[in-house]
Amino acid sequence: MNSRRRGQSATRSQNLTTAEVIVRYTDGPTSGVFTDGSCSGNPGPGGWGAVRVQDGQVVHERYGFEPETTNNRMELQAMITGLGFIEPGETVDVYTDSKLVVDTLTKWAAGWEKRGWRRSDGPVKNLDLVQTAYWLSQERPGVHIRWIRAHDGSRWNEYADALASAYMRDEV
Repeated sequence: MNSRRRGQSATRSQNLTTAEVIVRYTDGPTSGVFTDGSCSGNPGPGGWGAVRVQDGQVVHERYGFEPETTNNRMELQAMITGLGFIEPGETVDVYTDSKLVVDTLTKWAAGWEKRGWRRSDGPVKNLDLVQTAYWLSQERPGVHIRWIRAHDGSRWNEYADALASAYMRDEV
């Protein structure tokens, strides 16, 4: 039985490195791109991580840090980085635990673009990152952006989380 509360990240609560995640977790999809963002305080210092995996093997990974940011900006930056791992003609599943990012790219951005990048009730937050992520996704019609439950033991989602929170540790 899982002893941690639903929604509480195993990697954040235990501050696991990517190597520890690989040893500890085995569930979830074994191929695709996995992205995650992190923030200590909101706003506050934050990080992002993206990993591309094929048949359980890391093909690409990147992570970064911002000294003053928000969780949504880090989630979007992770998505941008992950989409950058994919060539325009490829068919790849991209996983994120941010429903906001999924809905932004698959439901809302097309309408915002038609309205001159405005929401019906005002400006689009994080417009610079939203536009970049949307355009990258549109250039890659074989990409399927999918939501994955946050921190439930899926190996590569936990791995992306460990990348996103690496700024809080001495070791990735």
